Amino acid sequence: MEVVILAAGQGKRMHSALPKVLQPLAGRPLLAHVLASARMLGARRICVVHGHGGETVRARLDAPDLVWAEQSPQLGTGHAVQQAVPYLSAGSRVLVLYGDVPLIGAHTLARLMDAAGQDKLALLTVELDDPEGYGRILRDGAGRVARIVEEKDATSDERRVREVNTGILVAPAGRLRDWLGRIGNDNVQGEYYLTDIIGLAVGDGVEIATVAPDDASETLGVNSKAQLAALERMFQASIARGLMDAGVTLIDPARFDVRGELLCGRDVEIDVNCVFEGRVELGDGVVVGANCVLRDVRIGSGTRVAPFSHLDGTVTGQDCVLGPFARTRPGTVLADGVHIGNFVEIKNSHIAEDSKANHLSYIGDADVGTRVNIGAGTITCNYDGANKYRTEIGDDVFIGSDTQLVAPVRVGRGATLGAGTTLTRDAPPDQLTVSRARQQSYAGWTRPTKKGG
Repeated sequence: MEVVILAAGQGKRMHSALPKVLQPLAGRPLLAHVLASARMLGARRICVVHGHGGETVRARLDAPDLVWAEQSPQLGTGHAVQQAVPYLSAGSRVLVLYGDVPLIGAHTLARLMDAAGQDKLALLTVELDDPEGYGRILRDGAGRVARIVEEKDATSDERRVREVNTGILVAPAGRLRDWLGRIGNDNVQGEYYLTDIIGLAVGDGVEIATVAPDDASETLGVNSKAQLAALERMFQASIARGLMDAGVTLIDPARFDVRGELLCGRDVEIDVNCVFEGRVELGDGVVVGANCVLRDVRIGSGTRVAPFSHLDGTVTGQDCVLGPFARTRPGTVLADGVHIGNFVEIKNSHIAEDSKANHLSYIGDADVGTRVNIGAGTITCNYDGANKYRTEIGDDVFIGSDTQLVAPVRVGRGATLGAGTTLTRDAPPDQLTVSRARQQSYAGWTRPTKKGG
């Protein structure tokens, strides 16, 4: 089985420099969703027919299992499939898909392939209450498909037909090659319609099967930003239903976005307006507060992420507390029981069990031991303008507020750093280290006043 994906359209109604098939749906290009469904079917070859912005599309999505055919100029869907013909094997079956129809499901396509068998032409059709804009399926007196008529060429009676063509079909490669060579462009648009092969198939006595999708939304295309937004909500609603069916608590499934893959354990709770990007794993009993963004993270069981936190490239142990307003950046690893509080940023650091940084601190390129308390306003000064250095903090260290640790520097086990310390040399274990100016008061000192009153 081979797949042809038509992805040459300009998408004028998008009013965007970005090619239509690269417009994002759930964080991935529209075409990427179609490619994913094709790959689930185990296609031997996938040919993408590109046109407007083709080099950009190819640069973004090229892969070893893809071949690319250029359609220039764009003369209709039939002409587009003709560009893929040189890449098709004579004895194969060909599935035609569209790069701007992203919700098409692999299960629906598998049923369409089954209906086609080895020698039939199979069409994916759907009945719509409002079929405006779609080609109509016209059947003969015995209920067999006779032809498809585009709306622009349809009579008033034909436009009342509710069964419409989705454009998705399966055909034997040899037959498809022959039919494409026989279609013309005698129509209002002056284009070569792929749908014209239906009449040729009927004339050749080829059986035409029809299959309906699992859900009509699978066949919806995208031609404008409004339609893109509508599909986004449909897609997210589907993800939300699946998660809730698996036991996840979503406080409001309408205010929830997954832009990648979200894996949840038991008794996970997610509050409103949370966004999950890349691959996110939430262990048993994890609670994510409102307005959080999690990207490429693995959160251990029992951990609580308080509202307005932003976690990126992070792994946590069990029973951690993060936020509110916490930020973790790639390379952050938190062991069990770690607390990261409000307005604390962690980057490329390992923090061991039961350590805490509860307020207004930056910990970058650091290795922090167990049971460490990091006071408010603490900063690891890890960058000298050209190079980055690590800070090592031993177990049971207490760091007072407003401390700067100028890396590379080590703080020994059990050490205490007094508030306001700027540490430029290693601090010995089990001792108090203080670095601050002597406090002085000046009697008789007065504040300056503005000159001239």
